[in-house]
Amino acid sequence: MLKVGLTGGIGSGKTTVCKVFRSLGIHVYDADSQAKQLMNFEPLVKSQLMATFGEDVFQGDQLNRTMLAKLVFNDEQKLAALNAIVHPAVGRDFESWLNGYRAEKYIIKEAAIMFESGSHKSCDVIIGVVADNETRIERVMSRGGQTREEVISRMNNQMDQDELQARVDYVIDNNGQMALIPQVLHLHDIFLSEQ
Repeated sequence: MLKVGLTGGIGSGKTTVCKVFRSLGIHVYDADSQAKQLMNFEPLVKSQLMATFGEDVFQGDQLNRTMLAKLVFNDEQKLAALNAIVHPAVGRDFESWLNGYRAEKYIIKEAAIMFESGSHKSCDVIIGVVADNETRIERVMSRGGQTREEVISRMNNQMDQDELQARVDYVIDNNGQMALIPQVLHLHDIFLSEQ
């Protein structure tokens, strides 16, 4: 089985690309969603978060994500501590998830910070989804809840797209200039033929 990583900055369109792969019958592991689930429901992760950031980081059974974000934002040591808890848990969860799909030709692992977290090491090839900055900003703002400045701040905390493109094996251009589905179908054919 080929393990395909898929990454890209905020607003690049990773979710849309994954929807196309799913429509082709490909199973997708969403690392970001799974990380949220693990932080809320995995006993070891929860206990590590409380030990590191205090018990009040949970309200009842739910992680107070806003509080946690404020604690780690602009504090490299606290962010590193959070990553040291969450990234290994996601890695273990991914390996467990893989057991259900060993007979597949290929699967996709989607992660926003694939290189930063080291999760690219668990993949055979990596796809980078890219779009110009203005398109990305508009996409995120259209979802609601974030100002232009907040989106730009988040983009500035992610890997630069030029560096991302230099590190991936395949690039999907999601600016809206090139049709998305043919790009995905092309990669789908490549991945099926690699078996």
